[in-house]
This record gives sequence, structure tokens and C-alpha cells, in this order.
Amino acid sequence: MATRVTCKALGAACFGLSMALSAPAAFALADVIETPARETSLAPSQLLTDAATAGDRIVAVGERGHIIVSDDEGASWSQGQVPVSVTLTGVDFPTANAGWVVGHSGVVLHSDDRGDTWSVQLTGIGAAELAIEGKEARAEALEAQIAEAPEDQKGDLEWALDDLLFSLENLRSDLDIGPVNPLLDVWFENDQHGFVVGAYGMILRTRDGGETWQDWSGQLENPTGFHLNAITRITGGALVIVGEAGQIHVSVDNGETWELRTSPYEGSLFGVISTGQVNEILAFGLRGNILLSTDLGKSWKIVPNDAKATLNDGAVAEDGRITLVGNGGAVLVSGNGAESFREHFRSERAGVMSVVPVSDTDILIVGEDGVHRTDARGRDL
Repeated sequence: MATRVTCKALGAACFGLSMALSAPAAFALADVIETPARETSLAPSQLLTDAATAGDRIVAVGERGHIIVSDDEGASWSQGQVPVSVTLTGVDFPTANAGWVVGHSGVVLHSDDRGDTWSVQLTGIGAAELAIEGKEARAEALEAQIAEAPEDQKGDLEWALDDLLFSLENLRSDLDIGPVNPLLDVWFENDQHGFVVGAYGMILRTRDGGETWQDWSGQLENPTGFHLNAITRITGGALVIVGEAGQIHVSVDNGETWELRTSPYEGSLFGVISTGQVNEILAFGLRGNILLSTDLGKSWKIVPNDAKATLNDGAVAEDGRITLVGNGGAVLVSGNGAESFREHFRSERAGVMSVVPVSDTDILIVGEDGVHRTDARGRDL
């Protein structure tokens, strides 16, 4: 049976691939969920996909289930104990101790000791079952709505039902194969309330620290099931999700409801951050497109970027300096609130997946060739 999968690896997010998964391949997917990550001194030099702060600690995640931590701003690293060996794609610590990581095969991991040890809270099987349950309930509600709707409204409702049933069929087929679909990002408000997002419009919400999860895809206007690549909170309190086909969703009520914003770019957006100013959103992605909004996404400005390298992540330093990083070693820096950026490229051109400011002038970057501490232009120190 053939299915579509998504991946985030080799310095870029990649989507829409087709691959045939035989029974042995399905068993292999289960194996990596049940096989602990191997301890290796090479983990800091291998592919890493995301990094975040846990209090004064820095935590980075990557391929083969690698999670590494540093208590000295990246000078030295130790490896966390991880019960899976899948590629991990996102990490967030809402407190110094409590953290969550997501990755391929739909895994959600949790740590309550600053990233030293991790446990599995969810896999793709559980995530798919939640999504199926949610879509079945929405399909049943739509069928009832169609039965009572005036004739001039039935057509649009029937189209919506067809889209929903098609998505439901795909989810059931994927569930027969195994936990194939990845989660791509995670955001937690505190040690109880958070969201994970991923492939094919997957979004799950928890209010009890990941003990239970709820399918939240029905709250987003995304009938085609475009991939959701990143989620964050911006200054002022709004939550923002960006994804495939220029998807930009904004919530002003802490994730209860979401509004789809009109995007000036219809390609994939891989990252979104706050500029540090109230209600300002900076979204970025494929081919170096950078979008700036000062009004919660109601209007947008396209920020010039001659580098044209796909951008994966960004961060704001305490002094307001904004850094975006991406493929081909791209490091873009703005000192004027994202009105413009200076473009730099690392000499070895390895893709950069994530960035963490560590001082007024230095940054920590992770990507294809592991972790590096650099100056503001991305030059190794």
C-alpha cells in the first residue's frame, strides 16, 4: 500500500513524498518507537532539528532520538535518556523543568527533569485514533446539517463532507500501516496546557500535561489538511500556527478558536516568531520568503531578502536583534525590528535548522552538522 508521508531532515522540511511501505517497513516503524536512542559522543555533531531553553539550560533534539543538553551555553553537552530512536523535530520547555518533544511516527515525549530523562506520552497510533474519532464526529454532524439545510446550501455542505470523508479514509489507511505521520512542532503555555501540530493538518491539545489529548483540527479552517509546521505565542498573547500553502492561523483566546488569515505568499511557511513587539508576527519559509504583520495578521508586508534560501527558524535576543536561519548555512540578522535583514552564509553551507541567542552578540545554531556557537553572523567562535 502506498501512502504520503512527511519528513523534516537534511537541513530542510520536505513534504508530499510518496513511498511504498511493506509489512516489514511497518514493523520497522514500530521498532524505532520501541528502541531507545543509542548513547554516542557524536550526538552533538549529527543532524539536529530544533533547540530551546529550559531555564539556564539549552536542549537540542535531532535524528535517531538524540536529545542533548548543555548547562554552559553550548561549551559542553551531555545526552538525555530517550526511549525512542525516531527523528525528533520540535522541543519546548514552558518551565525550567517540564519539557515536551515531538517527532516522526507521531511521538510525543515528556521530561520533568530538565531533559535528562524522557518518557513517551503519545505515538502516531494514538494520534491517528484521536484524529479519526474527531473527524467521525464532525462527519456525523455535517450529515445531520445537510439533511436539514435548504437546497441552496446543500451543495457547499456536501463538498465539505466529501473532503472530510476523504481525509478520514486516508487516516484509516495510514492507521493500517502504522505510525507513519510526523508531528513537527510543539508549544506549551505551562506544565499543563499545550498543543502539538504536524502533517496533514494534525493538531492536538492537552490540558493535563499530556496525560490526555484531544483532536483540535476541527477548530482550524483547513479542509484540505495542509501540513502545520510551526506554532508559537507572540508578544501580546496571541497564538499563531503556520504551514503548507501559506497557511496562517491566529488565536486570540489561548487556542480555543482560530481564524485563518489571508497570506501574501502561497508557498510553505516553516517558521513563525514574535518580533518582541505587541501583536507583531514574523513568518518565513520556502525560498526565503519573510512576512511581517503588525496587526495580528490582518495585513502583511513582504520583507526583502536577496538570499532566497529557505528559512527554518528564528529567535529574538534580549536587545531586540532578530536572527533567522535556514538552508545553505543562511544566517539573516535584523537590528530594526525585521524591517530589513543582513544576509550571511556559513562557509561550509550546511543547513541550519534552529537558533538560540546566548549573549548580546553570540548565538547557538543547530542543523545538518550538529551544534555550533557562533557570532551574530554565524561564524564559529
